Amino acid sequence: MGAHGDVHDVLVAKGNLASWETGVRYHLPHSMFLYLSALFINRADRAAKFGWNLLFFGMLLFSGSIYALAYYGWRWLGPVTPIGGLLLMAGWLSLALARWSKTNTPPQGASER
Repeated sequence: MGAHGDVHDVLVAKGNLASWETGVRYHLPHSMFLYLSALFINRADRAAKFGWNLLFFGMLLFSGSIYALAYYGWRWLGPVTPIGGLLLMAGWLSLALARWSKTNTPPQGASER
């Protein structure tokens, strides 16, 4: 969308095309990961769902605030961008911990010797 028509012209005129591309650089891979992981996350796995939600809202706040800053120039959204980045980092950490705890948990019914 940023490479076509009015959006591209506005971004070039304001000199904000690089900012828009930063938002896209984080938006695209995270959205693809969220889509694929939604297919495979066990619905009973609360830790993985929590991490998924952190990634979703982090992507929304991080990339969304960059898009609004670049296109509309809404400077009041500047402090929202780092919050989104922190949510992205927390989401990745939460998913890693959920996976790590799952692989280090003994199977149910296994007795310790």
